[in-house]
Amino acid sequence: MSAAREMLCDTARAVFAEAAMAGIAPVEEAGFALLLVSEEKGGFGGDWGDANAVLQLAGVMVPDLPVAGLIAGNALQPAATVSLMAGGMGQALTLSIEHVNTRQQFGRPLGKFQAVQQSLAVMACEVRAVEAAAGALAARLDAVDLDPAAADFEIAAAKLRANRAVGVVTSIAHQVHGAIGFTYEYELHRVTVPLMRWRGEHGNDAYWAAKLGRQVAGLGGRGLWEALTAR
Repeated sequence: MSAAREMLCDTARAVFAEAAMAGIAPVEEAGFALLLVSEEKGGFGGDWGDANAVLQLAGVMVPDLPVAGLIAGNALQPAATVSLMAGGMGQALTLSIEHVNTRQQFGRPLGKFQAVQQSLAVMACEVRAVEAAAGALAARLDAVDLDPAAADFEIAAAKLRANRAVGVVTSIAHQVHGAIGFTYEYELHRVTVPLMRWRGEHGNDAYWAAKLGRQVAGLGGRGLWEALTAR
């Protein structure tokens, strides 16, 4: 992460911490609506890599606030939702690891049981795959100057991958937490509930699978390989 992006993320953490109590106003006042606006037009001059980093933090800290709508236009909302989902899934994994390392069962931490370790390994693979998809999407959008039409393939692939990971991630997270994961006071539901909501936003699994399938079929075998290697 570049020094500028790290500073941006530090600012976002502080602003989102305030926004979690005060609502969207601190985010607006901090100028995050100008994140993708060029410096020549008075903005931050950020790229989608910056937006991806900020939105992943929003997915953890303020999942119920319209941060994505503030930063990105309508055409880029599916891409923004992938970033929110990546952040939420990463937080679910972090909470799950912390819980199994502290919760004792039969005289030892839950994390020492092989079945729990295997479940968390599956969960971690899903989370990292979504993070990688969000990163690849960010790289493509930056390469095409944030043109969603030119990144249509990556948007469809990333949203579908994120959608398909939600069921695995949320179910394992709640399984390893047990009853405490469903309580209002515990933090887990604050990311798993939004994840289920984001899964259906801008099109469900079937919508994105069909969209991606039409593109792949249109390219053909050789065309698909050439298109992917050219990116």
